[in-house]
Amino acid sequence: MKFSNDFLFGAASASYQVEGAWNEDGKGVSNWDVFSKIEGKTYQGTNGDVAVDHYHRYKEDIALMAEMGLDSYRFSIAWTRIYPNGDGELNQKGLDFYNDVINECLKHNIIPFVTLYHWDLPQELEQNGGWTNERTLKAFEQYADTCFKAFGDRVKHWITFNETVIFSRHGYIFGAHPPGRLNDFKNYYQVLHNVFLTHAKVVLNFKDSGYQGDIGITHVFNPAFPADDKESSKEAADHANMFDTFLYYDPILKGTYPEYVLTELKEKGYDFELSQEDQEILLKAAPLNDFIGINYYQPMRVIANDSKSAREITRESSTGGAGAVSYDGGYQTVKMPNHSYTKWGWEISPEALLDGLHLLKEHYGNIPIYITENGLGDEDPIVEGEIKDIARIEYIEKHLKFVKKGISEDLNIKGYFAWSVIDLLSWLNGYKKQYGFIYVDHKNQLNRKKKDSFYWYQEVIATRGENI
Repeated sequence: MKFSNDFLFGAASASYQVEGAWNEDGKGVSNWDVFSKIEGKTYQGTNGDVAVDHYHRYKEDIALMAEMGLDSYRFSIAWTRIYPNGDGELNQKGLDFYNDVINECLKHNIIPFVTLYHWDLPQELEQNGGWTNERTLKAFEQYADTCFKAFGDRVKHWITFNETVIFSRHGYIFGAHPPGRLNDFKNYYQVLHNVFLTHAKVVLNFKDSGYQGDIGITHVFNPAFPADDKESSKEAADHANMFDTFLYYDPILKGTYPEYVLTELKEKGYDFELSQEDQEILLKAAPLNDFIGINYYQPMRVIANDSKSAREITRESSTGGAGAVSYDGGYQTVKMPNHSYTKWGWEISPEALLDGLHLLKEHYGNIPIYITENGLGDEDPIVEGEIKDIARIEYIEKHLKFVKKGISEDLNIKGYFAWSVIDLLSWLNGYKKQYGFIYVDHKNQLNRKKKDSFYWYQEVIATRGENI
């Protein structure tokens, strides 16, 4: 079996992690421009001021993508390049840059797959309450519509938000992302709702305005499975899926929130403002989503947390793997004997991806799915000047094998985007963790070099995965 010709083989990046040029050509200051410079927040004080300088080297990078044979490049737009303060004055040079990136992709027959929000919020909005403030919600609607108008003649695939759960949970509970709040559960759930409501309004505007193309949202996907046969573990897995999967997909695809979650939040005093008008907007927008994106790296193997204590978070543990109490104290993740794990403790389980996709189909029908991120974070071996990232090849090959199996089982999987196209800045862990097909030499003028995985993925795309 080959992957069909309309299946998108792609790779992804995000503006803050690759672009650099943080204060050039009218760009405004983002929350990450500020937060990353607070002592202790990032590994060795790394930040995105330069990143891998994609802003100045996008033609070189896109040429490499074309050589690799990518069908599609998923990238995000920096809101601060379009509206430096989030709203108000429009920055033409920002529009020009993304027009150039889009046109360069199309010149090489690469389909642009655009994310509107990959965590870099204009600092002006952040310091005025961020996603808790109505101003931010309205500003995002304006920004999204500006992008649809400016780029929609060439961009036909749009993602509104990337991983709402991460930027909100890490921002309001773990303190590891802006605005750096700890255990602010009330605002965490309110922010989730505000983002989902904003997504719904943007989808409605996209459809009502007659823009052509597909629009959806991307969530991180960590399906939960009981770690043993105990009834308490099964109940813990059900709880985990309610709070870590269905809470994020139900309001998008059903237009409602799980009653189990709403009941628990009310009991704990964490219930959020959910007006009748909000509910109607969510319900109206739900059937208009053209796809969902999933970012899959690992599942959760869970048991009950008898102590009901919440998780202790550090910068390292906030991006780590199994073996911790959940953020809400409702379950505990564990490492499984004889399972494979990355150096960061993330379980490698393509089987769980397939099981999780069937779980989504069971709950939401056979909506089109793009795997918008999947990949291996590693410290790549360099042997005689060559980057021998064999572990990455094995990781992606295993996952593509199960993607192919899922398609044969009638799952509606439309594309696969490896994370990432090029080694880039990890938000909290600097450059010590690599993900890309293209190596960046930070000791030699950010020179690019093709890894072994580059040539492997090149062949996979050329043969449409026939040998997987």
